[in-house]
Amino acid sequence: MNKAQQFLKVHKLYSSEIDIHSITDDFIAEMKNGLEAKPGSLQMIPTYLGAEGKIKPNEPVVAIDAGGTNFRAVKMSFDENLNLVTENLQQRKMPAIDEELSNKEFFATLAAYLTSYKDVSEKIGFCFSYAVEMFPNKDGKLLEWSKEVKAPEVIGQMVGKNLLEAMGTPNKEILLMNDTVSTLLAGQAATAGRKFDTYIGFILGTGTNACYIEKNKNITKTADLDPKGNMIINIESGNFSLMPRTDIDVAFDNTTKQPGRYTFEKMISGGYFGGLCTTALKLAAAEDVFSSESRVKMKNMDELTSEEVNNFVCGIDLPANTLSTVLLSKEDKEAAAEIINALITRAAKLTAASLAAVILKTGKGKSADKPVLMTIEGTTFYKMNNFQVMFEAFLQGFFSGENRRFYEIVEVPNSSLIGAGIAAIVN
Repeated sequence: MNKAQQFLKVHKLYSSEIDIHSITDDFIAEMKNGLEAKPGSLQMIPTYLGAEGKIKPNEPVVAIDAGGTNFRAVKMSFDENLNLVTENLQQRKMPAIDEELSNKEFFATLAAYLTSYKDVSEKIGFCFSYAVEMFPNKDGKLLEWSKEVKAPEVIGQMVGKNLLEAMGTPNKEILLMNDTVSTLLAGQAATAGRKFDTYIGFILGTGTNACYIEKNKNITKTADLDPKGNMIINIESGNFSLMPRTDIDVAFDNTTKQPGRYTFEKMISGGYFGGLCTTALKLAAAEDVFSSESRVKMKNMDELTSEEVNNFVCGIDLPANTLSTVLLSKEDKEAAAEIINALITRAAKLTAASLAAVILKTGKGKSADKPVLMTIEGTTFYKMNNFQVMFEAFLQGFFSGENRRFYEIVEVPNSSLIGAGIAAIVN
């Protein structure tokens, strides 16, 4: 066993330390707690949006998407043959990432981004990738920021109402939803004509979250729901807190803006993975995993980005990579790659455990001719070194024997944005 392997073993960073069955059981228990308003780490937010509506042709809407990094907007509709038509796609930087903004400044910035869309439609589908308490009018109150957004005055505010007022169009109809919800709807639309038992939306990019369709009768915390109906539930899965954390996870968490919040997201998502690897590599240096020359350079190393650590283990653009300049020997580079790849493998197994739980909670997918459709979006899922391959291996391993379930994975380009428009059309 080399020094990197000893380090991974001592700090319990190998994926073999994770019991996927116990995490799945805990995740399902937390889902039930959230639906019943019992204490737990999963908010299980009712969206008041369904997945049964029919797409109407020739009805233009404005679709907008406030993600972890970018803010996008587009005019969209479906033609007579229900083919998607998009016009005037724009992308800007998400406000309040680089500097703190007041409530007024935040919404004024969004309104300025939307100037050219004001006269397009009276309906706006707004994919807002943060935790909100949803209301029956399809607007929502921001509960908390994640992904290091700095606009504290917006917390507790009605997002849609504030945006429409900032645009000077208070009477327009706005439907707010999470990115997982719009992703689910985009996947359903993209596979129209095929039979699936149910639908799940999942994001693993800058942040992470999942949603699924739940029976209203199980959402006991919300009064006056039709017990025969169902709706999409935003799990806020990034805040799941019952997975086993290591000393390195805790040390990294303590460097973030909100220690103790969204701890699951900080173990698997792109917005945090570079920082997690930085914490692990610096501790490895302090424990003599690397040569003395490399240790000196690593001491003052800035926090790595997820793109940097992924490019390093993939062998992409190495001369410009920070790790290539601070790790001075072939042995040091190999040790760092071993540690980073172990963290990627662990993240893939944790992700598989969370989605296995969601599939089991639906009670669906027991027949091969009607699988569960998981629409998945996010660069971390698709671009991180071997992530998708390992995720599917862990998930398929879990769904063998008595847990047998059938599922398919689909990727829909721009699903967060397209799904927001679909929600505005069908709801």
